[in-house]
Amino acid sequence: MLKFRYFAICCLALAALRPGRLRADDWFHAGPLYDEFHLTLASGHRTEALGPLFYSETKDTEKTWALPPLFSDVKDPAIQMHGYDFAYPVLTYRKFGTEARWQFIQIFSFATGNNPAEQQARRFTLFPFYFQQRSPEPGENYTAVGPFYGHLQNRLFRDKIFFVMFPLFSETQKADIVTDNYVYPIFSLRHGNGLEGWKLWPITGHEHKDLTTRTNGFGEVEKVAGHDNRFVLWPIFLRQLAGIGTDDPVWSQAVLPVYSLVRSPKRDSTTVIWPFFSHITDRDKKYIEWQTPWPLVDFAHGEGKTTSRVWPFFSHAHTTNLESGWYLWPVYKYNQVHSEPLFRSRVRILFFLYSDTFQKNTQTGAYQRRQDCWPLFTRRRDYNGNTRLQIFAPLEPILPYSPAVDRNYSPVWSVWRAEENPKTGATSQSLLWNLYRHEAAPDSKKCSLLFGLFQYQSSPAGKRVRLFYIPVVKTKPVGLH
Repeated sequence: MLKFRYFAICCLALAALRPGRLRADDWFHAGPLYDEFHLTLASGHRTEALGPLFYSETKDTEKTWALPPLFSDVKDPAIQMHGYDFAYPVLTYRKFGTEARWQFIQIFSFATGNNPAEQQARRFTLFPFYFQQRSPEPGENYTAVGPFYGHLQNRLFRDKIFFVMFPLFSETQKADIVTDNYVYPIFSLRHGNGLEGWKLWPITGHEHKDLTTRTNGFGEVEKVAGHDNRFVLWPIFLRQLAGIGTDDPVWSQAVLPVYSLVRSPKRDSTTVIWPFFSHITDRDKKYIEWQTPWPLVDFAHGEGKTTSRVWPFFSHAHTTNLESGWYLWPVYKYNQVHSEPLFRSRVRILFFLYSDTFQKNTQTGAYQRRQDCWPLFTRRRDYNGNTRLQIFAPLEPILPYSPAVDRNYSPVWSVWRAEENPKTGATSQSLLWNLYRHEAAPDSKKCSLLFGLFQYQSSPAGKRVRLFYIPVVKTKPVGLH
């Protein structure tokens, strides 16, 4: 706490030294101790102090302040958003409108939000020991104390969960299917709309579902295929009939590792001594495939798929709109997606060591691109043509689309930043947290060096040079006397 007080006092002292915020030209420049400047890639301004240890930023309607890498706070009243991080991802808080969630290392959490009747519910979780929800609607309340007793709703990928001395007994529901587990996962009973099943794992089990119907979101009645599954000494003997009641019923049977068979009107597959020898004939997508063994050696040819793979030496595969391949896996790998109006490609070398992602709208010609070289740099270009180069980047290539990483950690190690906005013609460069900073626009230039001991500025209003914060050169516009 004492160190934090010293830090706050330093920031207040620096703020008191600078002139008032009358014009951007009057902002105090003493980077990396203290600096204020316009944003290059958006409308707004930013204040930085004590190198990477403090910044505040206003960008359009969004306001952020942070003490990297310890804490950050971001608000945007226009979209009712508020969030903060403490030692991300140890403690985080996110709020969007009436939905909010606070969590501590993904174990201890609170959450609030409205149900469909616009009534606010509150959740508290101490995973995996305690789960609680309180809502104005009594039917939505629940409490669970694991592993002893409780029930949950819309948690853990299930609509409802009830348990007593888990794993001795639990009952789960997903849509219309209810599963009763006794000494999970040894014995269970399942029932639902047209469905009955049981299993004594891993000895034997059987499940059958008839063809049923349901009403989709458009109010249309659609068929739900049936199935019949059985296993003995799982996973040695498996037999399944899927797609019952449809025009493509699929029969499959496996005695592993001796053989595995799949037969259907659209596709046949035969595997002998799984997974060493496999043959696939896909009549629907019109290709034939050999795998010896899967996934190490794979060859396919036909209209719907072409593949040549011998791991780890090379691989090349393509369909009508997908293409992928690699050489000396994982040394070099590439992927492409071409689905109008989207074209997307990515090239990677040794996973995160180097990555180049390119995405384009083929109708408008606009594109974005991201290049990462761990841990040296990350470079981004958005659809508007704005570019940003950052040196260094230890986390950004691994978590490339994380605003929390950009907010909490990027300022700590970004010793060089370069930004360019082609729409406004503005550019900026910063070295060692503004120890050197240069900004340029179509009609102005600014430069600050060595804690602001040297400052240069030119604009239609004239030129100014400061040494040791003392004005030494000041010119007026041509034609003015």
